[in-house]
Amino acid sequence: MLQAIVDIQRDIYLAFAEHIKTFASGGGWTAFLAFLPMGILFGAVHAMTPGHSKAVLATYLTGASAGMRRGLMVSLALSATHVTMAVIIALFSLPLVSVMLGSAGSAPLLEDLSRGLLGIIGTWMLWSAFFRPPHVHGEGEGVAVGFMAGLIPCPLTLFVMTFAMSRGVPEAGIMFALVMMTGVALTLSSVALAAVFFRTRIENLLATRHALLAKISKVVEAFTGLILVIIAIREIFIR
Repeated sequence: MLQAIVDIQRDIYLAFAEHIKTFASGGGWTAFLAFLPMGILFGAVHAMTPGHSKAVLATYLTGASAGMRRGLMVSLALSATHVTMAVIIALFSLPLVSVMLGSAGSAPLLEDLSRGLLGIIGTWMLWSAFFRPPHVHGEGEGVAVGFMAGLIPCPLTLFVMTFAMSRGVPEAGIMFALVMMTGVALTLSSVALAAVFFRTRIENLLATRHALLAKISKVVEAFTGLILVIIAIREIFIR
């Protein structure tokens, strides 16, 4: 399954490269714009591969009290930040990319910042589970988690932007990246909705047992916070 996803990615990327070359050689917008919707598939398939903070997203939404709407907001914030960071880094200057990136497609500084902030959220959730009465997680907290998890730039967007810029057509790279963002958001939103759906189903099963539900909610929140802290420590200090 993973190999099939990788093959689809490769085929679309090679097609994108050919269209960029044609566009850069004066081929005009028509052919490139006709190809642009493939970016949605490209982004959606790419987001299915390991990474993209899907586990963090699902873990947080399982332990939080967010509904479907807020779950979507978290996934959209993650998607937008994930792709936008790559575009900004690429546009800022290629020399800066070589300094900030330890290797192609990775950004150690941003990865540490992202994991560190998620560790803070995890610590707060642990404290909340043990010392605060049951409460509803704020909408702003969910968006913040999405932003923090998305700080790690999308490596494929970096490749797309760098290739487009090397051909002198950064505007084409930006357009394709924005369309890719839609595909990434579709996949991450599916993960978010699935996590919220299964959590609410369990809550409905325990709806008549309020004391038990409150205890389980606290345990899940504590477990979620612990997982976020472990992820932060592992990613920052264990390479």
